Amino acid sequence: MIKPEIRLNMINVGIVGGTGYTGVELLRFLAQHPKVNIKTITSRSEAGMEVAELFTSLRGYVDLKFIDPAESKLTECDLVFFATPNGIAMQQAEALINSGVRIIDLAADFRIKDITEWEKWYGMQHACPELVAEAVYGLPEIISRDQIKTARLIANPGCYPTAVQLGFLPLIEAGLVDIKQLIADVKSGVSGAGRKAEVHTLHAEASDNFKAYGVPGHRHLPEIKQGLSKVAGEQVGLTFVPHLVPMIRGIHATLYARLSSSKQINLQDLYEKRYAGEAFVDVLPAGRHPETRSVRGSNICRIAVHRPQNSDTVVILSVTDNLVKGAAGQAVQNMNIMFGLPETLGITQIPLLP
Repeated sequence: MIKPEIRLNMINVGIVGGTGYTGVELLRFLAQHPKVNIKTITSRSEAGMEVAELFTSLRGYVDLKFIDPAESKLTECDLVFFATPNGIAMQQAEALINSGVRIIDLAADFRIKDITEWEKWYGMQHACPELVAEAVYGLPEIISRDQIKTARLIANPGCYPTAVQLGFLPLIEAGLVDIKQLIADVKSGVSGAGRKAEVHTLHAEASDNFKAYGVPGHRHLPEIKQGLSKVAGEQVGLTFVPHLVPMIRGIHATLYARLSSSKQINLQDLYEKRYAGEAFVDVLPAGRHPETRSVRGSNICRIAVHRPQNSDTVVILSVTDNLVKGAAGQAVQNMNIMFGLPETLGITQIPLLP
């Protein structure tokens, strides 16, 4: 049962795992949101530390200390965001939901409906599979907003899946392409790996370098296929190759699909009409090439559609900020829908340039 007081003035929110890049980005948006009261932020490793001491960018905006999860009183919140590694939210979700708290999980615990498939890709046993069927996949441009509004548990999409699904969506909905031969060639900045010490994200390793990884299979692959297959009404065939590029943040997806229909159609018009009512999807004029810096720090996905040499191959370019539309900004977008607020409230920041 959803707590009745959420319909009143302010939304009391808690954040579990507020010390990573996604956590601080979430704090950046929530601290300026006119309808949010940040009630608690948890961290085992930083318990007792002022949030603004760890993240000086939040000085004057967040006047809280990190609290040990055992003392956080999350059940007093209307909504809890999990900005934690995979495998954490699923251990606490059931108790919170039974207490009337709603949840947005920014990790992958509830994204994949097939439990066996999830356990295969994430290498652990699922702690509460009974909630997976109930969880609503929170990509507002694809899923019904009514489902998000009434949800107790939102599975916030991954960064790669957001850019790829939004790019392919209009083509698949219109039944124009061979869904068995989709290709997604996608690049990400190093912040996508999280705020932890790993050799491959060290400056000397990632700077002045460009590499593919996860070619045999990446854990976002089943998530993307699940979403696109639902739209198509049958299983899609997708080759997904992620790359690490020497930039801090950003996703650039170059998507390829082969037209399966001989009928003439204006692809530019198709995309513009599909996303005409979407505040956070910007379809660029014909012939343009979106850049990751054009969405830096914003909740916008910019898309361009091309048909090189008027061939039967369509090339879609889709760019997002992996920490915003690919994570924290999209989570706040879902929160706004859940609580009946304007969808754009608190997340209309202009992208940063340069």
